Amino acid sequence: MSTAPGPAFPKPASTFYDEVGGHETFALLTQRFYDGVRADDLLAPMYPPEDLDGAQERLEQFLVQYWGGPSTYSDLRGHPRLRMRHAPFAVTPAARDRWLAHMRAALLSLDLPPLHEATLWDYLERAAHAMVNASDDVDVRAAAQAAVQGDRPTPLDPPHGRSLL
Repeated sequence: MSTAPGPAFPKPASTFYDEVGGHETFALLTQRFYDGVRADDLLAPMYPPEDLDGAQERLEQFLVQYWGGPSTYSDLRGHPRLRMRHAPFAVTPAARDRWLAHMRAALLSLDLPPLHEATLWDYLERAAHAMVNASDDVDVRAAAQAAVQGDRPTPLDPPHGRSLL
């Protein structure tokens, strides 16, 4: 019998990431989600047009990592700090609801088993509610334009000028 200590937290035989189909599932989810965002008159202006593909890639990397896939997101961007990364943008209840509507449609299109769908949706819904940082009386389009143009400086503005998610 060995007295060598084993790993503190053994790696599970499979992760949620593996169970739902791995990278392909999250790539499809984010592609379908951003198809909706691109056509949305409230959400699309919140993303710099030249970085919408980058935002999609970052969301995909984040979700992959969160659910047990490769740690590419943290390797490239550090700790997720979602509230900090969204702070420069006016995320209103209306914007949250639109975000959730597009995410729900994308999620339903995957036809996941009900338990996996419910697990993923529970997280996405809670995360979306946590990102709200402005009331509905804020002009989201004007605030997004100011954030994109740098007219609303904050200590949280990224030095690289890209959108934060």
